[in-house]
Amino acid sequence: MSDATTMLLPLSLDISNLAPDVPSSKVAAWKDRLAVAHQTLVEGTGAGADFRGWLDPSVMVSDEEITEIEAIAADLRENSDALVVIGIGGSYLGARAVIEALAERGSPPVYFAGQNLSARHHTDLLADLAEKRVAVNVVSKSGTTTEPAVAFRFFKEFVEKQAGAATAKDRIVATTDRNKGALRKVANTTGYRTLPIADDVGGRYSVLSPVGLLPIAYAGVDIKALRQGAIDCARASVEPDPLKNPVLFYAAARNLLYNQGYAIEVLASFEPRLHYVLEWWKQLYGESEGKDNMSLFPASVELTTDLHSMGQYLQQGRRLLLETFLIVADGEPALPLPDGDEADELGYLTGKPMDAINRAAYQATALAHRDGGVPNMTLTLLQLNAYALGALLYFFERACGVSGYLLGVNPFDQPGVEAYKKNMFALLSKPGYEGETARLTTAVSQKPDDSIITFG
Repeated sequence: MSDATTMLLPLSLDISNLAPDVPSSKVAAWKDRLAVAHQTLVEGTGAGADFRGWLDPSVMVSDEEITEIEAIAADLRENSDALVVIGIGGSYLGARAVIEALAERGSPPVYFAGQNLSARHHTDLLADLAEKRVAVNVVSKSGTTTEPAVAFRFFKEFVEKQAGAATAKDRIVATTDRNKGALRKVANTTGYRTLPIADDVGGRYSVLSPVGLLPIAYAGVDIKALRQGAIDCARASVEPDPLKNPVLFYAAARNLLYNQGYAIEVLASFEPRLHYVLEWWKQLYGESEGKDNMSLFPASVELTTDLHSMGQYLQQGRRLLLETFLIVADGEPALPLPDGDEADELGYLTGKPMDAINRAAYQATALAHRDGGVPNMTLTLLQLNAYALGALLYFFERACGVSGYLLGVNPFDQPGVEAYKKNMFALLSKPGYEGETARLTTAVSQKPDDSIITFG
């Protein structure tokens, strides 16, 4: 087999630096096991099968819904200067990933709130928007998740004071459950426009649904091309041979390395615009696979920046890392290096395109890390555009479903997320949690005298 498996898409997987840990023969030997995991995903016979609504992007959002989303986005752009997206986790990460990767300079700005409980963050954001006409897209299935619900109170009040209640109604769009929940009730009562969150699509798989598509469209990104990239990737992903299907090969390789004792997968990019794609990927794999004391820990680095901070550990630290590089091949600005003072010893680079220098840095890093004991593979986008990014997002989603079933976990639930919420509700005296309030308040306030160490 060649060193790169490819789809009929602007996306390829280079596996040359996985050997000797994961040669192609090892993945080929897993063909039957992969077929079972893939069939489990496609046929819905595994745990979490009710949350596979994302599996066919052409069905998850129809052509008519795309047209509706584009129309709402155009209306909001015409009647506002900025959009605030209120959500947490999958309710904002996917949209932010696409917007920061693809939005052109001069596009309408999109801000994000509700992903933290920082008073300073919200105070500063409200101040920054004081002179702008603000539209709001609040994204929550229930409407009661603490972080976005708190933020929505602030921004609902902000828009109503700024524009008046009648105008505010037209500037606020709720993306929520079709029939039930606190936010649905508020939207119906107030008369907000709404977009649906499907019952069978979990947050971390929702970027290509109305959850992500409205803010992405507001930012001027071509959501039809984004969706088409995902549709074409879905069609290509049915290939059963892992040596011809990068989705299956990637899922197998990371599990084979996990079985060999590797504990951390590092997703590394040499393009700053992909920062939030890395963040989105971390949620997708961390929340999908991090159960039953198992799975790879998903981490990320941004290179070459982090080669001057984390580079030492990556090269020579504890050998428990595997690495996946995310590379953009073409379509970047040429930006040739200008002449300069020869004292900087860069004469040999004069006239060379910046992108070529960055590519050499990637190639050097991949080889160095392989020599240092870090098996790695590379996902390459032909260009960073809406079509290719849609394919990439779907690639990771489908590979995650297969990988979770290979691991033996439900890749579509997140039971551990509820633990902190229950404690927080009790500490804030939410009705219904009285039984835990006293115990947790005592645990927080009555600590042994020697449990706090201070200077002096």
